[in-house]
Amino acid sequence: MSDTETLGVRLARAIAAKDEAGLRAVLADDVDFRGLTPGRTWEGTGPDAVVETVFGSWFEPADEIERVVDVYERDDVADTSHVSYRFDLATPGGSYVAEQQAYYRGTDVIEHLRVMCSGFRPR
Repeated sequence: MSDTETLGVRLARAIAAKDEAGLRAVLADDVDFRGLTPGRTWEGTGPDAVVETVFGSWFEPADEIERVVDVYERDDVADTSHVSYRFDLATPGGSYVAEQQAYYRGTDVIEHLRVMCSGFRPR
């Protein structure tokens, strides 16, 4: 990862690599997190809550992120940045694609994070 990459790109790359340390590195100690997946809402405060949700529930240990299809950033909306990313995945149940939209605030680390996920869709 490059120091010149935005927080959003660093977030997407850490998730794709299942890099817990990399994910923690982009999050503030008191990050305010909310997430929405097709069947559930998620929320928490701090990197532990984000890491547990992302790597313990959304992308489980048996799920392999095979390829980053796309990482795309849009212009900021005032103080809020946006990144979307799409992954090809292999799970014990088959081959899937998933996309997430993340809105975040912060300068050096992400202090406020909202993520919405498409869910795993069959390829």
